[in-house]
Amino acid sequence: MNQEQTLAAILESDELPTLPVIASDIITLTAGEDTCLSDIDNLVSKNTDLSVKILKVSNSAFYSFPQQIRSIKQALSILGIKAVRSLVLSFSFLTMKAGKKKGHFNFENFWNKSLAGAVASKLILERVKGANSEEIFICGLLQNLGELILARTFAEEYEEVLKKLKKGQYDALNVEEDAFGTFHPTIGYEVAKSWGFPEVLLLPILYHHDPSLYKGRDTEIETNTKALYLSDLLISILYSDKPEEFYKRFTGEAKTLLGLKNKDVEHILNEIHIQIDQAGEYFGMRIKNTNSIQEILQESNIRLSLTSLDFEQMNKELIRTKVEQASLSKELDAKNKRLASLPNMDELTGIYNHHYFQNALENETSRAIRNERQLSLLLIDIDHFKKFNDTYGHQAGDFILIEFSRILKENIRRYDTLARYGGGKFTVILPDTNAEEALAIAEKLRETVDEARFEENREEYHITASFGVASVRPGAIDKFEKSIFISQADAALYEAKKAGRNRVVIHAAKKKWSDF
Repeated sequence: MNQEQTLAAILESDELPTLPVIASDIITLTAGEDTCLSDIDNLVSKNTDLSVKILKVSNSAFYSFPQQIRSIKQALSILGIKAVRSLVLSFSFLTMKAGKKKGHFNFENFWNKSLAGAVASKLILERVKGANSEEIFICGLLQNLGELILARTFAEEYEEVLKKLKKGQYDALNVEEDAFGTFHPTIGYEVAKSWGFPEVLLLPILYHHDPSLYKGRDTEIETNTKALYLSDLLISILYSDKPEEFYKRFTGEAKTLLGLKNKDVEHILNEIHIQIDQAGEYFGMRIKNTNSIQEILQESNIRLSLTSLDFEQMNKELIRTKVEQASLSKELDAKNKRLASLPNMDELTGIYNHHYFQNALENETSRAIRNERQLSLLLIDIDHFKKFNDTYGHQAGDFILIEFSRILKENIRRYDTLARYGGGKFTVILPDTNAEEALAIAEKLRETVDEARFEENREEYHITASFGVASVRPGAIDKFEKSIFISQADAALYEAKKAGRNRVVIHAAKKKWSDF
């Protein structure tokens, strides 16, 4: 059987999956440049179940937007048309099941692995400066679509392919080509093309096994194709019998293909298992707790060290013992990391200290510049704190500092950074937050503190706090300096105290940035 015969048989097969109506409609609606947001809103909003799923993901850590997205219209406005299209297609494809022909191909495992590939692609592309990650998730999800097509349309023949691959002595693409005259990337491309997919989704599917084959000049397609290729290596670390081999390839090729730095690669390797489990929850997939890359490599090394032993039971016992040792070592590492983090923590309040704040602000500034996002900063001072200490004593003052820190920590978002600036002064870094949103957050915190009851040993205290707010888009400012940014928040805090305390003041840009 040659490629033409295989493709003709697939496209004419009754077993070829039918693209869900809503997926087909959204591809048609978004095909032109003059796409109307209201048309997409009407299409998606009519499907209540799908709308609920999209809003759940939109408001999750998957996107980590600071504001609540309450409607598809708002999701389109904030996330963008392509991101919403990606979610619609993702949920549509994740409903595809096995066909009438019976086989041993595990469709549930296929989609679990595909979802992991989508997460990996997104995680990788988020570390590439200037990359557009709106399309990458659906590309990652469908990069091996051709495997599913073959399993449904050529169930028996594909069973033989799987049997050969199970022996571990064959290359997947070579075995597929021997059986069908072509391989699954081409099949996935041709089927998706028949469904009307745009090139930005099609070409990464076609070339993801070898990005060098793409000869076009579209930077987005080229970058997406490389990200898919690397995601395939990353997922192979999690699911293959030779994780070390794919680990070496991934860490090396991530740097050469996309210019990722060591810290980017380390971030991806540390985060992948966490984000896969989270995505399984968001998309309603039954994914078991995924082992970390470190655990997988440890267990693999243990197995390799025992290959010379003949007794199976002895192998099991030794593996169990070494895994326990590795677990103890991991626990010890965790404790050492906690000890190492102590210099970053304020000893009294248990929140971050001034040193950590300076580093965190540096990192958030870099991220805001890279993603062209807004960044806001709060400086908070407990009103008349010195007088409180003089009146009630330092022990009561320490109690207030601890409780004040707890209240702030419980009322900020999980991705905000709270730190003690010094004395009775605190700071909160607010990523992806504009001036209006920062003002609202500060006012909420001020009211919460004002209404709180600080009770200790039958004594009840009442305190208030003043808030200074500064907000900026660092990437839009030539020679941005974080010291000036802090000075702006400090100037606003001074105005709040000067105006009577227990209030929020936002920095008004009366001075030029260069005047500070």
